[in-house]
Amino acid sequence: MKKTLLHNQHIKLNAKMVEFSGFEMPVYYTGISEEHQTVRTNAGLFDVSHMGQIIVSGKGSEDFLQNILVSDISTLSVGCAQYTVMCNEEGGIIDDLLVYRYIDRYMLVVNAGNLEKDLNWMELNNNKNISLEDKTSEIILLAVQGPDSGKIVSEIFGNEVETLPFYQFFISDKNKFLFTVSRTGYTGELGYEIYCQSENGIYLWNEIINKGNKYGIVPAGLGARNLLRMEMKYCLYGNDIGESTNPYEAGIGWVVSIEKKYFIGMDALKKAKNTHSRKLICFQMNDKAIPRKGYKITKNGNEIGVVTSGGFSSIIKAGIGLGYVEKKIKYSEIEINIRGRLKTALIKSPPLYTHGTLHI
Repeated sequence: MKKTLLHNQHIKLNAKMVEFSGFEMPVYYTGISEEHQTVRTNAGLFDVSHMGQIIVSGKGSEDFLQNILVSDISTLSVGCAQYTVMCNEEGGIIDDLLVYRYIDRYMLVVNAGNLEKDLNWMELNNNKNISLEDKTSEIILLAVQGPDSGKIVSEIFGNEVETLPFYQFFISDKNKFLFTVSRTGYTGELGYEIYCQSENGIYLWNEIINKGNKYGIVPAGLGARNLLRMEMKYCLYGNDIGESTNPYEAGIGWVVSIEKKYFIGMDALKKAKNTHSRKLICFQMNDKAIPRKGYKITKNGNEIGVVTSGGFSSIIKAGIGLGYVEKKIKYSEIEINIRGRLKTALIKSPPLYTHGTLHI
């Protein structure tokens, strides 16, 4: 398994390590529930350096991205980021990703398990001699998430942090090191993602811990991150979205700029917009039970869908999950088939957790 450059920091903290997208990653340090709750009430620090970073540069970069991404990249100003997806000709999602626009380049932040596939797809569609550079091994990416994240990050990078709009970023030369400080995240809380060169990663990790101690920050692992994103109905590639799903059925059709002149998958998505037959829902268990990926969703004993993500939320104090069901259903109560026993659940409008600080 591959390791992030902060692997030794996780071992020193006695993290429980697991395989994730080809990397050995911390699933928790002190406990999933504690880390989950602390991100919601104070702040958590995540090592997400396993994510792939691809630099796109050269004349014609905007046109290249307009072709391979479903969003309108021409609206992206310098210093702004955008969530989008890359689709195949059938409208299936090759990957979901973030695009950052710098003065002289773009940076795509892609899912770790899709990095090689994404690069191959981009090269296949690179007919404008665009430069594509895989910088993953050279960049450390840390996420500081939670209600107190702005206070912590501003103690390191200054007052510009707390006035930074959602999905915008700035470049800092703190201690003569270059950092990209971005107001983005995957938790539903106020949060920041910070990029730096690998040689400065340990400094950044320790600085965030030191400045965050008085705010109760904790290192947090994949377990907490997974619950946080499920509570917000944020999709996980390989579970809730993939090449067999399109943005409309996944509930992220808002990223598609169908009015663009052209992009790969446009014709298929024009049809899918009004004809997709299923939808991704989030649900909360009524019965005491924990849903898991692959469990069948039923109604009156008839199979109507499948769970794609599931777990137990220690904040909501119930099992929660995401899954695909028939688009036509109108009812709210469903059953989850858990090892042959039908347990009731309610389809709920997202987010399941409604007290997040994302837009403060």
